Amino acid sequence: MLIVMDHEATSQQVEGVCDAVRRLGLTPKPMPGAERTAIGIVGNDGPIDPARFHGLPGVREAVSISAPYKQVSREWHARDSVIALPNGTRIGGDHVVVMGGPCSVESEAQLMATAEVVARSGATVLRGGAFKPRTSPYAFQGLGHEGLRLLAKARDRFGLAIVTEALDVANLDAVAEAADIVQVGARNMQNYALLKQLGRIGKPVLLKRGMAATVKEWLLAAEYIIAKGNPEVILCARGIRGFDSATRNVLDVGSIALVKQLSHLPVIADPSHATGVRELVVPTARAAVAAGADGVIVETHPKPCEALSDGQQALFPAQFGEMVDQLGVIAAAIGRSMHPSQARSAA
Repeated sequence: MLIVMDHEATSQQVEGVCDAVRRLGLTPKPMPGAERTAIGIVGNDGPIDPARFHGLPGVREAVSISAPYKQVSREWHARDSVIALPNGTRIGGDHVVVMGGPCSVESEAQLMATAEVVARSGATVLRGGAFKPRTSPYAFQGLGHEGLRLLAKARDRFGLAIVTEALDVANLDAVAEAADIVQVGARNMQNYALLKQLGRIGKPVLLKRGMAATVKEWLLAAEYIIAKGNPEVILCARGIRGFDSATRNVLDVGSIALVKQLSHLPVIADPSHATGVRELVVPTARAAVAAGADGVIVETHPKPCEALSDGQQALFPAQFGEMVDQLGVIAAAIGRSMHPSQARSAA
């Protein structure tokens, strides 16, 4: 529920409504605005009778929120949320952001070469897995803490923000200390213990949609993070499991537009994991931006044929730069622009 206060409501009247909410055993979330204050209510599983608040001093109206994901929904927060990173990147709003890098951090030479390509192309965020959840226990699992150290070194050298995955609660603190954005992989979208801890870290979170998750389940996973105190969630459409093995997954392009209607959170697309095929990554990235995505996260590698993981979907350096240019054309056609590069001059 959202309680909308009168334009001239006093701070004492706002606090009086908050006290009334607390007496119901629920939690008030005051949200001061330019015109008036609204008070959100969380903690209820079922509907609340709006009549409980009608007539309280300063209350204009009490509005029921129909979506089960309360704080994620546009009913709660009508304007687009914009998430600012330390290097000046802003995710959401008018700009389209490009995140790029290898599937896995393999060595210092490999990562620095990739980071240079990413920065030179105008992207502002470097992706790279230090801890890798792999389907096979015999596959390369990442460099772990050494990978985090190398990512931090690349950030210092090229001015890129860093996004990397936390696999579980045990390595979350180390990842959060090194990263500017903590990624939650598709396999962990409903790891509720991890989601709750992500609500307490004070760092932006990139939440990938699970391979068989509905849009509702995806948004409720984001609600877990926000409900614990962290409003900086970026949704990532990385493809859902389909029946056709021609592509690795299926990018639900329509869900990007849908989620932009349902939620105020920024949405980015992962065409690399969605397709699993290098030649399909750029066209799919273009489609995602055309559908309203706030950015893309794309794998690139100096020598994809020698990559220790997912080389078949990693772009060659020249392809990555061409993709950024093409996305700029798509963005301009729909009244947006590419994010001004903070890293280009640093490279």
